[in-house]
Amino acid sequence: MTPSSPVSVPRAVRLLAWLNLVGNIAIIGTGGAVRLTASGLGCPTWPTCTDASWVPTSDLSGHSLIEFANRMMSPLLAVLALALVIVVWRLAHPIIGARALSGIILGGIVAQAVLGGVTVLTGLNAIIVGAHFIASAVLVGIAAALVATVERTRRPYPNSSTLPRWVPAISHTMSGALAVTLVLGVFTTGSGPHSGDDTVIRDSHLWQVFVEIHAIAAYLLVGTVAVLVFAAWRWRVAGPFRAAATALLGGIAVEIALGISQARLGIPGSLVAAHMILAGILITLAVWTMLACRPAAHPSSGTGM
Repeated sequence: MTPSSPVSVPRAVRLLAWLNLVGNIAIIGTGGAVRLTASGLGCPTWPTCTDASWVPTSDLSGHSLIEFANRMMSPLLAVLALALVIVVWRLAHPIIGARALSGIILGGIVAQAVLGGVTVLTGLNAIIVGAHFIASAVLVGIAAALVATVERTRRPYPNSSTLPRWVPAISHTMSGALAVTLVLGVFTTGSGPHSGDDTVIRDSHLWQVFVEIHAIAAYLLVGTVAVLVFAAWRWRVAGPFRAAATALLGGIAVEIALGISQARLGIPGSLVAAHMILAGILITLAVWTMLACRPAAHPSSGTGM
């Protein structure tokens, strides 16, 4: 299979696609800041900050400012997503899959904002808090797929047909291992000390168990990524696949080092925050790795779906 011909992509589409990806990774960081500073109930109600005010008032603590700043990320991301939907739908030559992906991002951000409100209204219920993070992780993955779609349309990837058929299959196994690792990480954090508010106490007797299971899943993930890196270099597949797989393996090594360090150092908030943000970056690299080892579809169609 020969690569498809390049298709001109407007700068606005590329810029907004990248901003949506960066923004959805950033909100993982701001959400982590809320949790790690015990600011989860800084604004005790939703959608307003207090019963009488939409914004923090002078009688509230600094926690309310941190929580409110995180809330304001949702409108910002919604504006970016809406702008992306508009420019994608106005393309003279629609990019295959872009309309669907941009629409999912916009709908997901709205749903995520509502889920954040439910998190506050349920007093930081551990399951809802965990679902809040998983929703962000999914949005990062979708935004990463959209960026890859746009960039692959603009500059088709090198021929990947020389790869054995089992390589794409391993990439799907890798994505499943990453999903399991992320979910176990949510359970690990949920049973740890960073509940999001000083008045919300977690039952942490299972924390060590979750730490060990989460670590096992991470090592299995490393194995699948190592196989992909081997394939990328063994079959001399240059370009995005080799770069993404190699970067993913290096990023996971750093993530494991952060996880071990935070467990041994008493779970300092700074390391937990770095662990969370890097998770968003690893999701991005995993999506790019998985997509880069698959043959490209034709870059445009009449429907844009």
